[in-house]
Amino acid sequence: MILSVALTKAYGDFCLKADFSTAADRVGIFGRSGSGKSTLVEMIAGLVEPDAGRIKLDGEVLYDSQRKISLPPEKRRIAVVFQHAHLFPHMSVRRNLLYGYKRTPRGERKIDPEALIEVLDLGELLPRNVATLSGGERQRVALGRAVLANPRLLIMDEPLSALDEALKYQIIPYLTAVFEEFTIPVLFISHSTNEMRLMTEEVVVLHRGRISGQLPPEDLARQRMGWTRAGYINLVKLADPVEEDGLFAYRWNGSRLLTGSGGPGKALFELSSKDIMLFKGQPEAVSARNLLKCTAVDSFEMDGRVGIELKCGGERLVAQVVKKAAEELNIRSGDQIYALIKASAFRRLY
Repeated sequence: MILSVALTKAYGDFCLKADFSTAADRVGIFGRSGSGKSTLVEMIAGLVEPDAGRIKLDGEVLYDSQRKISLPPEKRRIAVVFQHAHLFPHMSVRRNLLYGYKRTPRGERKIDPEALIEVLDLGELLPRNVATLSGGERQRVALGRAVLANPRLLIMDEPLSALDEALKYQIIPYLTAVFEEFTIPVLFISHSTNEMRLMTEEVVVLHRGRISGQLPPEDLARQRMGWTRAGYINLVKLADPVEEDGLFAYRWNGSRLLTGSGGPGKALFELSSKDIMLFKGQPEAVSARNLLKCTAVDSFEMDGRVGIELKCGGERLVAQVVKKAAEELNIRSGDQIYALIKASAFRRLY
């Protein structure tokens, strides 16, 4: 996808001025509530008329105020999945899924409905009325309906914000599976750093109606280390643990991690950088269950906090220390470091 945007839109005292270009296929639009995220993507989709500017997608002009070009939404072939599913209540799951597909010209139908139904695990839901679905099921159906319209671009406007934490992280694997299987370009809107890291490859940051940055999601997470109480959040993927003394032991690329929760299959955990203690020498008797021998590879500073990037086996973690502690430890790239982590510090997301 090659998307170029330069738009202005005023609502009372608020004025959005967005100017950016991207060649990425999974782009995040990130910012706090009221920063202009939804207004921006609604203008791209043709749902809101800009005051002025232009939109160009893959070489085609969708909007140009000077040339008086403004393609209607149905001509742009951009599908939108909103925070609330907005399914048709009088239709079954199957009829909802096929609504846009049946209205797509045969020559533009590139996605097989049965393949998508399998990826989204919707087979058993097909005959049901949408009123009987859970929140997560409704969002999966809404995603399927949008994808089966065979859009050239899929916009997801905070699709997970209405779900509780457990449901949110159950949905994310379905989303990533769809993006990987069907290679549809995506604009993913959220104010969650974790969602940006899991769902996107580039992030456009909006702040008070202006573009304040365009960067990889990992860089965004590092920037926010100094802005949040949780610090930097490590996302750790694990699978198939063995129970051990009331804990769950996971293999982790040559190392072993013990967590307080677990279960069969794959799991994603978050681990705050503040919950990793660092030692330059090996500690002896400790109560924490995880002691990892690592190598320091990098460091960065944000608002008086220092992040230390560690290579532990083939994996990486970021630990956080205050500036004074960083000076006392005097950690250099290549130094051997021991990382101490309590089993209870790992929080399972799914």
